[in-house]
Amino acid sequence: MAERPLRIAHLTTVDMSLALLLATELAVDVDAGHDVFGISAPGPYVDAVESLGVTHVPVPAFTRAWNLRRDVAAARQVAAAIRRLDLDVLHTHTPKAGVIGRVLGRLLRVPVVVNTCHGLWVGDGDRRAKRAVVLGIEGLAAGFSHHELFQNAVDREALRWAVPDRKARVVGNGVDLDRFRFDAAARRRVRAEWGVADNELVVGGVGRRVAEKGIVELGVAARALAGRARFVWVGPTDEDKPDALRDEVLGIELIGPRDDMPAVYSALDVFVLPSHREGFSRSGMEAAACGRPMVLSDIRGCRELGSDGHHLLLVPPVDPPALVGAIARLLDDAALRARLGAAAATRAQEAFDQRAVAAASLDTYRQVAARRGTGGAAS
Repeated sequence: MAERPLRIAHLTTVDMSLALLLATELAVDVDAGHDVFGISAPGPYVDAVESLGVTHVPVPAFTRAWNLRRDVAAARQVAAAIRRLDLDVLHTHTPKAGVIGRVLGRLLRVPVVVNTCHGLWVGDGDRRAKRAVVLGIEGLAAGFSHHELFQNAVDREALRWAVPDRKARVVGNGVDLDRFRFDAAARRRVRAEWGVADNELVVGGVGRRVAEKGIVELGVAARALAGRARFVWVGPTDEDKPDALRDEVLGIELIGPRDDMPAVYSALDVFVLPSHREGFSRSGMEAAACGRPMVLSDIRGCRELGSDGHHLLLVPPVDPPALVGAIARLLDDAALRARLGAAAATRAQEAFDQRAVAAASLDTYRQVAARRGTGGAAS
């Protein structure tokens, strides 16, 4: 028997995260009959969020970077929104929103407070002191939630000391598999727009234009392989971040954000993400779903996409010679590109369905509500 609809809010720092990371999860919540709110700083993606049937609630003081004065103001705005919305569920996402939201949600007595760890904000090579600070803050914030969802098992293990098994669940990650698939006609359209010849190879990456995505290393590879392929990077700038790339990267054509990403992936012959840190690479999943052969950093959040040599090629992070070698290997071997692309697409269909992740979130709300005696979610 269906139970009453819930008032569910998803909290992120910026509206881009609601629109690009959580669109399918928001849509699943709406389709299940719940009243759904997206709380974030307002920006260019608000219309896309609201087109899903979600009410956007602005927090103007939120920024991606930590800033004490603005963060205090943002906390006040988030608290006011929580009080006004009379929520049944507060689901927090992204590092800063996760910390602030979990604490406020519990203090303001939201019946169900759930956080998704999309990736701990430290990389494998970060100093021990930084790791201790980050894990300490995340562990403290996790004490305020009723349940923690993890996108990868490595992050769950890193916080096992702070999060008992009864309130932890590894849910993986996913994308909209109906949207992300290879499109030959779109491939031709985008390549014509970029002025790419039929016999020309295109190597590209997708993501925010920040150094931790490995764009500088990709630029080194582009210069080493000049004349063998066109190199592009597609994605928005991120001026709030201290490692934002404000200047051109030699050897790479920098393309701004686009709303036809399945077509962009289809236009690529090789997808590359030489990132220093990932929670669970969304762009990698999208590229896989579009059947693209991939070169990714051998880090948590990328390794989960598949096995080296079967679904993709993995290279050590911040290792330009290894990156050059892997890209060159794919440029030289069309059969390998075809084999890895096909295996990646199969893996995506089997393991990267975002609707399954969204269903796990709804199931978690029900379990927490039942455990706490606060009612349940509609089935």
